[in-house]
Order: sequence, then structure tokens, then C-alpha cells
Amino acid sequence: MKNRSNTPNEEQENFILWRYRLIVATVVLIFICLLARTAYIQVINPEHLRKQADMRSLRVASQQVQRGIITDRHGVELAVSVPVMAIHVDPRTIKNKHSFDKKRAWQAFAEILDLNLAELQAKIMASNGRFMYIKRQISPSVAKYIDELKLVGVSLAPESRRFYPTGEVSAQLVGMTNIDDKGIEGVERAYNDFLTGTQGKRIVRKDRLGNVIEDISVIQQSEQANNIQLSIDQRIQSLAYQRLKKAVKYNGAVSGSLVMIDVKTGEVLAMVNSPSFNPNNRSKYDSYKLKNRAITDSYEPGSTIKPLVIASGLDNGVIAADSIIDTNPGRMRLGGRLVQDTRNRGDITLADILRYSSNMGVSKIALKLGHQRLLDTYYQFGFGNVSSLILNGESRGYMPRRTRWSEFENATLSFGYGMQATTLQLAHAYATIGSGGLYRPLTIRKLDTMPLSERVLSEQDAEDLLSMMERVVEKGGTGDKARIDGYRVAGKTGTSRKAIAGGYGDDYVALFAGVAPVSNPRFALVVVIDSPSGDRYYGGVIAAPVFAEVMERTLQMLNVTPDEKQSLTITAKSS
Repeated sequence: MKNRSNTPNEEQENFILWRYRLIVATVVLIFICLLARTAYIQVINPEHLRKQADMRSLRVASQQVQRGIITDRHGVELAVSVPVMAIHVDPRTIKNKHSFDKKRAWQAFAEILDLNLAELQAKIMASNGRFMYIKRQISPSVAKYIDELKLVGVSLAPESRRFYPTGEVSAQLVGMTNIDDKGIEGVERAYNDFLTGTQGKRIVRKDRLGNVIEDISVIQQSEQANNIQLSIDQRIQSLAYQRLKKAVKYNGAVSGSLVMIDVKTGEVLAMVNSPSFNPNNRSKYDSYKLKNRAITDSYEPGSTIKPLVIASGLDNGVIAADSIIDTNPGRMRLGGRLVQDTRNRGDITLADILRYSSNMGVSKIALKLGHQRLLDTYYQFGFGNVSSLILNGESRGYMPRRTRWSEFENATLSFGYGMQATTLQLAHAYATIGSGGLYRPLTIRKLDTMPLSERVLSEQDAEDLLSMMERVVEKGGTGDKARIDGYRVAGKTGTSRKAIAGGYGDDYVALFAGVAPVSNPRFALVVVIDSPSGDRYYGGVIAAPVFAEVMERTLQMLNVTPDEKQSLTITAKSS
């Protein structure tokens, strides 16, 4: 029987069957491979892809902590942090995604930020990095506008900016922070670590748009910042600044400073300087206005040092409270140099030495004391040393150190020449007299407990000294413009010539330092006016009226009972 060949239909069916089996086998093989790969990934080696996924989605997020608040003793805010935004870009993304093709949006971006678009574009295109700040500390409203522009490669990040509600009134004292919120001046710098909290850190998972979709774990717990309550009374601070600013401007002076201290605690109630600046607008200030002149600038204190000469004489037994000093004939030569008064006062009391600011009187006492005992008294009252305020830039002043002293050098030391002091040091010395001879450490923070003190002058000598200083502000005294109706005031004027290279120039420093009320001292206040113009440069004429205005308003504001005899008599009769 003859074999018949396959028909075309059979051959076609065989080809289809073979191809079908090949495809099925291929699919099965692929499925087996995928299954094997899946098993390998899921069971044998799952960590690799997990790691890759985490690298693309896990991020460390920081939890921002606001800087601590600074307030005055009554809780008035002096420095607070407000939320703002920072704008940054990714130059590589901007170039790769052709972000600048949205010309109108970029033009609006540049205009709202007050930038030149051409310069901005050139800067971004020239960068090969992934991060660049464009502008920081912008307001939330501006940030919202920029966010709505939807520019590729432009991002916003939250940050904070320091705001100072009192502006120029407390600028040098409170200080300020830099753009990274770090204290660079004043209290902000001195207590930077205390005011700065610790940012928290946590691991989060983000999607491709940067949104947090899962909170994984906490790496570091955040620590809230500490607040600081200063000893400053903002009411007194504001009053003092306005009066000082007015005096500096009216007298054409270069600058002025003022310090008020609570005699009973050592707390600084006011510390102001003029000229000042507005820390909220840093585009318009000069560097010299940043100085806290009350602690950085030193000067020869002139006659304001004379009460300490008498204190030294009383403490060392060289003189008594009722001593009479012979100042005849009103002048004397010491080593060829002349020491003199404006006129011959003859035999005068210690009170009259201060009342008429007699150079002859204090020189006679200083010569009996000798330079070493006089210097020891100055040191005990805080001159030549920095205070306990820990504020940046505080000056020690200058105390002379010589192996040999002439009588003239000893004499000039007694009326405030040949040494230098700051406004704060002088206020501290007068606060020590007002406290009954107790030297208390100064503080810029409000106290909860009384500080330890050191006795540097007997209570009786301090009381006698206050009575002598009270004569200065009586009618006919050099400081009669410091009188306050209803209150007893003790003080001393000072006028010192400013030293220049090789001698003294034509500029003066006008000073007044005092304590009130005498019967129960509460406040010590020092006013310094530097380089007033014209013929009005005496401390009793320029600085004393500022003292009277500030001290009077303070006594009334804090309801301190009047202690002047006449005032007490009138009050008793009316009662």
C-alpha cells in the first residue's frame, strides 16, 4: 500500500500546535523564573530592596523649636520669635526641567522678592549644586504667593525671625540675633544657649511629592527653649530713653548713657543709650549705634568720685564726719603743678567739700590717705573690675598702677582724673552707698531671692555720706537742678575733660550720680552726656535735670512715699 504525504491542512495544524506549545512553554518558563525571583526577593534576600526603598523614601525631619522669649520684670515682651519662611531652589532640577520657560511666573517671583530676574537666572544657571538660598525670613503672605506660582525647583522651608516690640528703647541691652537666629549682641548673645532649645529629629517616610506618609521613629527628643525675665522695668526704661535722647539732641552731644539700679537688690532697672537703632529694621543702622555705651565706654568720672574719697577717709579713720578741712588759700602747688578751687573756701566741712565740689578739700584728704588706701576703696566699690552681668563688651575701665606716685598724681586721683570708669560702675558705687555700705552683685535678671552682699563701708559712715551728698542738691549747691519736690535726694555732679593723645582736648563729659530717697534709699541713678556742644557742658546743668525728671517719675510711678520734711509736714497737717 502506497504512503500518502501529509496534506497542507495537516501540516498547518502541526505548525500551529508546535508554536502553541512553544509559547506555553515560554510563558510557563517566564512564570517559573518570576516565581523563583519573587521567592528569592521575598524569602532568601529581602533586605536589599527594602534598603533601596528606604533610601528613596525615608528622611530625617527636624522639629523646629522657637527661641525663648525675653520679658521685663512685669512680663512685657522685649523679644519674641515669629514664624517666617525661607526660599531655596534646586538649580539642577530647574535646568533639567526647563523651569525658566515659565517666564511670567518667574518675573512675578522676582518682583515680589525685589530681585533682578536676569541676575537671578544667571546665578542659578551657573550653579551645579542641588541647593541655593534665594531669600530668607520672608513673611507668610509672600511665601503663600510664591507657593501659588508652582515653579519647578523652588521650595519653601519654615524658620523663625526675632521681633523686638520695644524697638530702639532697649536695643543695645536686649541685643539681637543673626539670620540663623543666633544671638550676636546684648542679652541675646549672653544667654544664647539658655534661650536656644534643642531641635527634635525623627525618621519619616515621604512620597515622591515630599509629603509625609508615615512617622517611623524618634531619633532625638526636642527640648523647649527657656524664657528669660529681666530685671528691667520697661516703664522706667522707656521714660529714661526718651529723656536721655532729648537731652543728647538738645545739647548737641555725641552720645549719652543712663543706668538705674535698685539699691536694695542690685537689680538693673534701666540701662539706655543714645543714639540707638531699631533692631527690626537692620537695613538702616550704623555700627557705632550698636554699642551699649553704659558698659563699653569708659571715661574719667571727674567730681562724681569725690564722695568715695570722703568714704575712704571715714573708713580709714583719717577724717571724722564733723572734720573741718583747711583749703586756704584756695590753691596749692604739688610738684610744680597747680591744684585749685574756683575761689578760696577757707575752712570748710566735708559736706561743703561736696556741695561746692572742692578740689582742694578732697586733695587734702587724699594726701593724708595715700594713693594705696584710696585705690583700695575704689576697687572695693567695683572700679577696675567687670560686673556680674556677663554682657558682651563690658569694659573694666582703667585704674592706674605705678611703682612711684607723685603728690599731684595722688591729688588728681581724688577728683576723678587719671582713672576711667563706666556708667554702670559709677551707678554700682552709688548703689553701694545707698544700701548702707553693702556691695551687692549686679544682675540683669529678675531676682527671686536676695543675693549675698559684702560690707565695704560702715552703715553709719554711709548714712553720714548721704547726708553730706544731700547738700549738693540744695539751693546754692552744684547739683541744685537735680532737686525733686517732696523727696530728699543725695548726689554729686561731675564734669571731666576728655583725654586725647598727649593731654586733654576741648570736649567734656557731663555727669550726675545720685540716690533717692535719702531717708530710705531705693534707687541709684547715673546720667552721662558725652561731648555736649557750646558753653553748656557742666554736669549740674546738663545731666542733673535728666536725673531729676527720670527719678521723680520713677518714685511717683512706684508709689514711693515722699520723705522731704516740708512735704511730710504738709501731709500730716492735711491728714
